[in-house]
Amino acid sequence: MLTNINAVIFDLDGTLVDSMGIWDKIDIDYLRKRNIELPQDLRECIEHLSFLETAKYFKNRFNLPESIEEVAAEWNDMALVEYSNSVKLKKGAREFLTLLKSKGLKIALATSNSETLLEAALKANGVFELFDVICRTDEVNRGKNFPDVYLLAAERLGVSPENCMVFEDLVPAVMGAKAAGMKVVAVHDLYSEGQKEKLEALADRYILNYEELA
Repeated sequence: MLTNINAVIFDLDGTLVDSMGIWDKIDIDYLRKRNIELPQDLRECIEHLSFLETAKYFKNRFNLPESIEEVAAEWNDMALVEYSNSVKLKKGAREFLTLLKSKGLKIALATSNSETLLEAALKANGVFELFDVICRTDEVNRGKNFPDVYLLAAERLGVSPENCMVFEDLVPAVMGAKAAGMKVVAVHDLYSEGQKEKLEALADRYILNYEELA
């Protein structure tokens, strides 16, 4: 599977760590505090957006008086405790990361999450030092349904896109990584289970967990 691959790029939430349920809870609690009911289509509308793009979406959709920065800061405060204590790596992820390093492959993170939270999760799970490069969608002009953040990761790693493999859990992100000219492995997550057929069709491979790759 790793033939002609020199670097591997991982998404964080739902791909490397089990954290999507935390964001559901944060969305519910945040909106409930403002007496707003959670819309059924919310997850689908925001899943490909960056952290600040999501805050902007909330501000506009729910007519919030807070600034985009204030919305994001409140989410960070709500999530930091969870990411520091409760968010765990997916089954077999630590072993797979260690395997990649032993083979001399470079490892990057490409996430729409904030620097504070991604560092909290990776450090709490003891894998922060395994990553050569960390890229956030806030550093590029477009979200993960476009190739921008994956191309940024490849550039920083000094590896051609065709020699990169991406691990993602959502259809828009898989499409963005494929548009970057990279091989893509789709990772099962409870919160994207409804996308399983599309993920299997779009990705080069679909896995239930990282133990399949040991």
